[in-house]
Amino acid sequence: QVSLMESGGGSVTAGRSLTLSCAATNFSVRTGLMAWFRQPPGKEREGVASLAEIGATIYADSVKGRAVISRDSTKNILYLEMHSLKPEDAAMYYCAAGSISGFPILSPLRYKYWGQGTQVTVSS
Repeated sequence: QVSLMESGGGSVTAGRSLTLSCAATNFSVRTGLMAWFRQPPGKEREGVASLAEIGATIYADSVKGRAVISRDSTKNILYLEMHSLKPEDAAMYYCAAGSISGFPILSPLRYKYWGQGTQVTVSS
C-alpha cells in the first residue's frame, strides 16, 4: 500500500523560508511523477509544483522563482523548498503521486495517492 507522509510545515513570518518533506512508502520518488499541492482554508486544492521521472519540473505561476521541488532517491523523499513566503502561501500542503493520464499535471485529478498534509502558516 502506497503511503505518503508530509512534514516540515509550521508557522513563519513573511519573507522566511520553509522546506517541506514527503516520505514515500511503496512508491519510488525516482520513478514516478510527483507533485505538491496546497489548499488554503475555504478554497480549492491547487497545484504548486511537479517533478517528473526525467527531472522536468513545473511550477504554478504563484510560486515561480520562490519554490524548488526536488527529491532524494536514496531516502525516497520528495521536497518542496519555499522561499520569500507570503501570507497568501498559507495553506495545508499535500504531496501527491500515482499519475493518472488525461489530466493536467497540476490538477488534483491527476493523482491517485495523497498524504495527510502539513500546515503552513505565514504571518505578515
